[in-house]
Amino acid sequence: MADPARARKLAVRIRQIVSAAIETQIKDPRLGMVTVTDARVTGDLREATVFYTVYGDETQIADSAAALASATGVLRSTVGRQTGIKFVPTLAFVADIVPDTARELEEALERARHADAELARAREGAQYAGDADPYRKPAEDDDEDDDDTVPSGTANDGAEDRAATRSVP
Repeated sequence: MADPARARKLAVRIRQIVSAAIETQIKDPRLGMVTVTDARVTGDLREATVFYTVYGDETQIADSAAALASATGVLRSTVGRQTGIKFVPTLAFVADIVPDTARELEEALERARHADAELARAREGAQYAGDADPYRKPAEDDDEDDDDTVPSGTANDGAEDRAATRSVP
């Protein structure tokens, strides 16, 4: 198991080398506007996963994935030459879904802003259905010794009054 700091440094170096090699060495016409977003190396430094995004539609994404798969050997040998490590990690290319997720989140936030604006428009000029303060307030009696009775103005059948008089010890 290699040092995690060494794995991170190697991942950063692989990301730089692969992005530069895609720009300068790979001449595949299927390769679109590819941006290498991240690289991760396993703890034993044997495998590297390179994350990328492609600007374009689904066919350009699929074509770029095929071009990167066919150029894996060239890119791996370039990484080996430029890093100088004994065992060059195998490269696996994975399409990065972070931009898609960010776009979906932005759309969800926009829908929430729109719903808030509609609610604010509906709230304009509205009045409370009852009192401004809908919570009940305890009745303030002048008599402190009559605590067991039901406050005036509440509907009951008298059973509560009978129960209150019986439960007093």
